Amino acid sequence: MEMEMEVDKGSTSKASPPSNLKKLGLKNSLQTNFGEDYVFQIASSQDIPALALSLSTNVVKLYSPVSGQYFGECKGHSGRIHEISFSAPASPHVLCSCSSDGTVRAWDARSFEQVSMLRAGPSQEIFSFSFGGSSGNLLAAGSNSQVLFWDWRNGKQVACLEESHMDDVTHVQFVPGQQNKLISSSVDGLLCLFDTDGEINDDCNLISVMNVETSVAKVGFFGNENQKLWCLTHIETLSIWDWNEGRREANFEQARSLASDQWNLSNVDYFVDCHYSSTEDLLWLIGGTSSGTLGYFPITQNSNGTRIGAVEAILEGGHIGVVRSVLPASSDQISRGVFGWTGGEDGRLCCWLSGESDLLGGNQSWISSSLVMKPKKNKSKGRHHPY
Repeated sequence: MEMEMEVDKGSTSKASPPSNLKKLGLKNSLQTNFGEDYVFQIASSQDIPALALSLSTNVVKLYSPVSGQYFGECKGHSGRIHEISFSAPASPHVLCSCSSDGTVRAWDARSFEQVSMLRAGPSQEIFSFSFGGSSGNLLAAGSNSQVLFWDWRNGKQVACLEESHMDDVTHVQFVPGQQNKLISSSVDGLLCLFDTDGEINDDCNLISVMNVETSVAKVGFFGNENQKLWCLTHIETLSIWDWNEGRREANFEQARSLASDQWNLSNVDYFVDCHYSSTEDLLWLIGGTSSGTLGYFPITQNSNGTRIGAVEAILEGGHIGVVRSVLPASSDQISRGVFGWTGGEDGRLCCWLSGESDLLGGNQSWISSSLVMKPKKNKSKGRHHPY
């Protein structure tokens, strides 16, 4: 048996929520039996009922998001797995992963067998990957000071950009809605914007460079037209950019202190991720403590500037160590009252439930109404960490 399920009541939070806020409870906690091993990342698919977990044992394991049942494992990487995603073009059952062993591998999530593998050059690591391009079949990968490109249809490498960055490329991501454009980030502190149409090279395809001035860990897009970019660094700072104009709109060099001032719990020690709600057009910065408590802090922008606001959700009582990954619930999970999933260095996968329920027990975590995601209405059929 790969997992044991336990209902965790949690502890009483010192941060009392306003009366108009909802409870956020720990539905259950799945304790992986891997001793000192970590949960690095959680990924899910809209098309199949499975949660994928990358672990510090260099394997990916799959579980049921409903029962916690263990399905199987994808085993083959010989180095740390930096990123996993169900994002392969026209392949809903395919899970992709990249690793320090210099490969991007694709796995059939039903059979757990490897179905393809792309390899970088000798001694190269791959820290991040993204699918895009005009056809949707271009695979970009961040490596040791290089951005690599493959044609996913035939597995051939079509380009290697090695002059834009001077250090490890920590994150690559195609712009949602503008799939020919790619943002890369690096330990060298630079964000590079590329146009991937035509023959790809450093001279013709680099559109602009933005200098964050410190090692970049992770980036993501937000805004109604994805025109904004959030950027988290390895020294726990946050900056906000208009990537199209190459302009930094806000820079929080003391982000941990500012977030810590916005609740009355322990100091925020690190940031896990940012979460953007397109329905509310709101961005939250997700910070955590070394004891495993998480907080969602809204990023507000108005005529007075950009600021980190008062905490709008607290997830407490699920983890006892650093949290590495936060995954919002899928549409079908939202309809069942699930808020999301978290995984961390304590080897736990926790499911958080929003709304009133007997399952909430004594857990005193809570959440604002704007963060309780609503299932999207069917308007039309058309649409879509390395260190």
